[in-house]
Amino acid sequence: MAIPATLREYLRACDIDYEEVKHPHEVNASRVAQQSHITGEQLAKAVMLHGRSGYRIAVLPSTCDADLDSLSQLFDEPMELATEDEIVSRFRDCDPGATIPVGQAYGLQVYVDDMLRHQPDIYFDAGDHETLLHMSGNEFEKLMGNSPHGPFSRHH
Repeated sequence: MAIPATLREYLRACDIDYEEVKHPHEVNASRVAQQSHITGEQLAKAVMLHGRSGYRIAVLPSTCDADLDSLSQLFDEPMELATEDEIVSRFRDCDPGATIPVGQAYGLQVYVDDMLRHQPDIYFDAGDHETLLHMSGNEFEKLMGNSPHGPFSRHH
């Protein structure tokens, strides 16, 4: 599968410089990082959350878990993980389980964990289980634009 059109068009509209990195079909983030010869701290993952006011995306290093208590405080409402069905219905042109961090392209508010903010290079799922997108940390900052950020992850 190619990069979903929704994502490709959004990256083009934002004038983001990136490269595609192919890897063998894999759904486990630590194995993707290993196969791609990158650290888990450079591999950003997206977690879709559900609260009273709707859905959001939390973007954090693949080596971490989302701290729902911290996120609930950040949003001032109880947050829970979205179900697989909720994720699939929002990211229709992505493979199931391949949620992308660029939720803005899908009309979602995105929040970025502080641990990603100073990485020299960032990689993330391109919407399938065989492609990563790679960009400089500066391009990632540009892509995330005015997305709120904070400390809301914890190491596994």
